[in-house]
Amino acid sequence: MAWNTKDFKKPSETELKKELTPEEYKVTQEGATEPPFKNAYWNNHRQGIYVDIVSGEPLFSSTDKYDSGCGWPSFTKPINSKFIGTKPDHKLLVTRTEVHSNLSGDHLGHVFDDGPGPTHKRYCINSAALRFIPKDDMAKEGYGEYLKLFEHDKPATAESNK
Repeated sequence: MAWNTKDFKKPSETELKKELTPEEYKVTQEGATEPPFKNAYWNNHRQGIYVDIVSGEPLFSSTDKYDSGCGWPSFTKPINSKFIGTKPDHKLLVTRTEVHSNLSGDHLGHVFDDGPGPTHKRYCINSAALRFIPKDDMAKEGYGEYLKLFEHDKPATAESNK
């Protein structure tokens, strides 16, 4: 079965506290930030997609991930901009742009304008807000439609050269 927005109903606060680790809850529900370089995905180089840990909403692809040196997973763009939202974050002395999942409202991290081209964006995202789905598992987990993101990785064959 394919992932879709119609199946999602956000769990209650009590259910979320049972389902998520304390760090996942603090990051996604309270807007905390996990430590840099000590999180699950900052140095993950496997092919696949990253989904919202609460809703399963497909957010980012390894095809858009890069090492920004910041210690958190960094992406040049989301899989689809309709899946994320942004809003000003005034928690520090400088105003930042917070990134959240549109479906669940979960805090994901922040976006900055210092990334590589062509977008020049750096979506700096907390691993604690994400679940990684390896490319080989995407179809069986309902994300088969996103396998097209990896088509450029297929080796050329006689058929594809016709």
